[in-house]
Amino acid sequence: MRRRDFINVIAGSAAAWPLGARAQQSEPMRRIGILMNRAANNAEGQARLAAFRQALEQLGWSEGRNMRIDIRWGEDQIDLERKYAAELVALAPDVILASGTMSVAALQALSRTLPIVFAAVADPVGAGLVESMARPGGNATGFMLYEYSFGGKLLELLRQIAPDVTRVAVLRDPTNPATLATFGAVRGAAQVLGVEVGAVDMRDAGEIERGVAAFARSPNGGLIVLPGAWASVHGALIVALAARYKLPAIYSFRYHATGGGLIYYGPDFVEPFRPAAGYVDRILKGEKPADLPVQAATKYELVINLKTAKALGLNVPNTLVGRADEVIE
Repeated sequence: MRRRDFINVIAGSAAAWPLGARAQQSEPMRRIGILMNRAANNAEGQARLAAFRQALEQLGWSEGRNMRIDIRWGEDQIDLERKYAAELVALAPDVILASGTMSVAALQALSRTLPIVFAAVADPVGAGLVESMARPGGNATGFMLYEYSFGGKLLELLRQIAPDVTRVAVLRDPTNPATLATFGAVRGAAQVLGVEVGAVDMRDAGEIERGVAAFARSPNGGLIVLPGAWASVHGALIVALAARYKLPAIYSFRYHATGGGLIYYGPDFVEPFRPAAGYVDRILKGEKPADLPVQAATKYELVINLKTAKALGLNVPNTLVGRADEVIE
């Protein structure tokens, strides 16, 4: 190469490099807030977050390159949820991912314009988070967990695994409209099955202990633990009480069964966080939550703890074992 040609090549490269660098630097950095209704060290909370992040990366979003993520962990405690909701709103993100009804409510109390994508929420219409499933109409949309008829299925499964149960205590959060509606579905199924059903409210640990102890004084009892913040916070206590009083119980979270509870049936709480990333992507590209329909869970799981069944003297039908997604022995 002649000297003059060499100089021209170098000069052209030097001129082109700053333009490329400026183009790369000019890619907009988008900010995503995340309010999780779990503790930072909670395994399921981390699994939800990992599923969301992985799905975002598959859509072309990379932390440090074109997005920044700010995470807060509300731990299913209303004071923390409100505190961290305020912190995230103050950061003025482009969109917030909210896990659980309490998280969404805390955010909407502060802003009705900041885009919110939710997951792990039951009955967003009944809770006042959206106007309708098809047309949310406000600043929030996302993925709901289940329909109320799900409560009847819980009772049916409990009777299949423990056919001698004629009395059922339903542990519920009396302040959660979705829980109350699900309790109504349990009562409807109980009338058909000839089972006596009552409620044990879950406002604090003492109330749970007193309610379960009183219920256990009569024979042939079983428990249904409905989803909600208190079921998460007091899950270990409820599993321990069921074991202490020899009560067959069906639980609202998978980790209750893997942690010693008898049976779990419900939606996959991690799966909705993958399509939630798709909604976040669409909002970052200009779409509005009001125009994105709320979607219902389509994947449900059945987990049976045969070790606990043996301790309770139950013979689990082979047909039920065969349907299970996971069997703990």
